[in-house]
Amino acid sequence: MRIPRFGDGRDWFFEKRFGLFLHWGLYAIPAWHEQHLYRLGLTRAEYAKLIHEFDPVRFDPDQWLDLAEEAGMEYVCFTTKHIDGFCLWDTAQTDYNVMNTPYAKDVLAMLADACHRRGFPLCLYYSKVDEHHPNFPNAGGPYELPGPEAGDEPDLEKYKAFVKEQVRELCTNYGELGGFWWDVQVFEHSDPSFNELIRSLQPNAVINDRGFSEGDFDTAERDWSKPADELLAFERPMEACQSVGMESWGYKEDEDYYTVPYLLQSLDKILAKGGNYLLNVGPMADGTIAPKHAELLRAVGRWYQTVREALDGAEPASHLTDSREVLLTRKGDALYVHLFRTPRGDRVLLNPIDALPRKATLLNTGAEVEARVDLVPSFHQQKKAYLRLRNLPVEDLVGTVPVVKLEFEESR
Repeated sequence: MRIPRFGDGRDWFFEKRFGLFLHWGLYAIPAWHEQHLYRLGLTRAEYAKLIHEFDPVRFDPDQWLDLAEEAGMEYVCFTTKHIDGFCLWDTAQTDYNVMNTPYAKDVLAMLADACHRRGFPLCLYYSKVDEHHPNFPNAGGPYELPGPEAGDEPDLEKYKAFVKEQVRELCTNYGELGGFWWDVQVFEHSDPSFNELIRSLQPNAVINDRGFSEGDFDTAERDWSKPADELLAFERPMEACQSVGMESWGYKEDEDYYTVPYLLQSLDKILAKGGNYLLNVGPMADGTIAPKHAELLRAVGRWYQTVREALDGAEPASHLTDSREVLLTRKGDALYVHLFRTPRGDRVLLNPIDALPRKATLLNTGAEVEARVDLVPSFHQQKKAYLRLRNLPVEDLVGTVPVVKLEFEESR
């Protein structure tokens, strides 16, 4: 099953499917959570003092992209403005931006230049909530301040005008964009003109589903999406996102981390079903990627490079088997078996497939896999022989996701 393409420049999204998500901002300084202001109940003035401390003197976008390449990633999504309202570009719409920090450089421009030079599509994250802007109608809802502060003039229409001008800047001043990633749907308000503006200025940009109107793709977050678990293949474009840290998307100094096996299983599950995947790290206040974050990305990359032929250009094919312990992808005469869950045993039954492949290879190591078509006791009532992969070295592959390549005489 193949997700219908857009038929235009947005189709890059189906070719480059693994991306780097970057949550960075003032919140990297206290190093607790990207929603620092909201979750700790601070006043705007208390939090805004951080603007005088933001000085990422070690920021080098090429180092970020070097790490992305090691992980096998091919595009980037960057937080231009999170719910705190701080802007990481040279915007004329508010003084609450990176140009008024000790660093005083347009970090988005630096990242965009590096991405364009190195062929990474750049997608821009933008929060619809803005806890700093006086016109945003903070009303105590999720991700909002408890209410207006002194001097505020809540006015949704004025705030929307502000957002539209910022979107115009982002879509005009930083070269070609690969995508626009809206976030934080806290108020129900439909206005197609925002996405229309993006499309008019950046026709090759994919737009997610969290904006003011329908976007190009769905977003599943932190493995919370039931469709991502239940579907064998996505029916429309999907981009799942996950962070290396269990608590925060921004840098957290004492973070608790997901295990490498968990991240690999999460990534493989989404890609094998035809989706895209964003894996997030939060750069530190000095602009560098924390060693633990880099270590996790490199570990993912080592696995991904060995099995990516089972994902790049491959189509979901899990409908070919009744086994729900594996996912299948296919490409030409090859069928790929993804053990995306921790295996219960050292064999895989692929009923009702009853053809013997001419070759079976464990992509992780290059070793040959024993493949047979057997009648097993479990299927005595059917009295049918099915394809069986035996003696898989699962104990040796604890901590990874095994993928077996089956080569047939003809396409399945």
